[in-house]
Amino acid sequence: MKFIDTIKSIWKIEELKNRIIVTLGLLLVYRFGAQVVLPGVDASELASLGTQTQDGLLGLLNAFTGGAFANASVFALGIMPYISASIVVQLMGIAIPYLQKLQKEGESGRKKINQITRWLTIAITLVQGPGYIYNLFATLPAEAFVIPNQTVFVVSSVIIISTGCIFSMWLGEKITDKGIGNGISLLIMVGIIATLPQSFVQNFSSRVSGEGGGMIMVLIELVIWFVIILASVLLVMAVRQVPVQYARRTAGGGYEKNVFGSRQYIPLKLNASGVMPIIFAQAIMFVPGLIASQVSESETAQGVTAAFSDIFGLWYNIVFGLLIIIFTYFYTAITVPTNKMADDLKRSGGFIPGIRPGSETSEYLDKIMSQITLPGSLFLALIAIFPAIAVKLLNVQQGWALFFGGTSLLIMVGVAIDTMQQVNSYLLNRHYDGLMKTGKNRKAVA
Repeated sequence: MKFIDTIKSIWKIEELKNRIIVTLGLLLVYRFGAQVVLPGVDASELASLGTQTQDGLLGLLNAFTGGAFANASVFALGIMPYISASIVVQLMGIAIPYLQKLQKEGESGRKKINQITRWLTIAITLVQGPGYIYNLFATLPAEAFVIPNQTVFVVSSVIIISTGCIFSMWLGEKITDKGIGNGISLLIMVGIIATLPQSFVQNFSSRVSGEGGGMIMVLIELVIWFVIILASVLLVMAVRQVPVQYARRTAGGGYEKNVFGSRQYIPLKLNASGVMPIIFAQAIMFVPGLIASQVSESETAQGVTAAFSDIFGLWYNIVFGLLIIIFTYFYTAITVPTNKMADDLKRSGGFIPGIRPGSETSEYLDKIMSQITLPGSLFLALIAIFPAIAVKLLNVQQGWALFFGGTSLLIMVGVAIDTMQQVNSYLLNRHYDGLMKTGKNRKAVA
């Protein structure tokens, strides 16, 4: 009943209600576009493309696009080129002085960086688009293409796919501006969730038929899945609170004296890098197999290609886990500016008890980050490789196993928590109890 009261409170706030409606409407447009097949492709001949994307790296990419990749849709590339462009711009910001300058210019600099990211997104789609089209030619039968002129089909399809990606990017930005939460993240989450029911039904059918283990195994899988979700929530929300003491200056009797204010905390996240280490690691995992396939056709090269193409294989996950640990340290180092935190703390009159302000505070914060990043990176790597563990130990269907960890689950958990916090802030600002703590309504502010 308390939860229902909270839902009613959401609809009493006109601005929040409108933002939720806009968000749902734009997400519906995105899902509709994922079902629209490219002009010139016979939708009834896509079975072989669906088979190609059932597992492996292409299956993971298909999950991120919400099935659009397997549908030969106008949104086949989804929002992933924009994500790639954002990562490249973020990494370039470490080494390129111009981007570093823009990062310090506030809102105006952010707009210029966003514009650079958009142009880079277009460039990436113009590279990935032809690759996707030629994969269609290699996978689908000849009768699947109803446009006889191949050049016309390739050019028109690349333009349409690139436009679809830019339109998806625009939808994400509009959700951020007019809706609720991070629009790009919501688009990815909705795409992932779209493939969840089908994956579960396929796994359920395999369990209840033959010698799959029956309903007992289905229940065991659901319990393990629930535990992994709880572990992912803990990983996303876990913080180390560093106590901070603030001093305020008050005048009295012709002189000033320091009076200590209330003690506060600096929250240092256990997993400050989010899912970025997994995304980086997955991008790198394409490289060994690609190089081996291009350099040599020997049995060794073929073995390397096969090993790094099987996302549920032993060697793939060993290397994958090690890369995640390395990239977690790397990404945390570039995204958590301990020097800036120490300087801001010093300027605001705050200090960590027992630690001198300035460089010692920066070293202390850096030491804490190093200590909490190790268990955070190990935990992240374990969750990332858990789909392979589920396949090998529990004999879970590969499509359903992708939801037992990895990027898919962490994105769903992270975006869901972020969206709840956005709604929670609206409720608390209007003097309602938030989603995190339901209860009776307080007096609403007009």
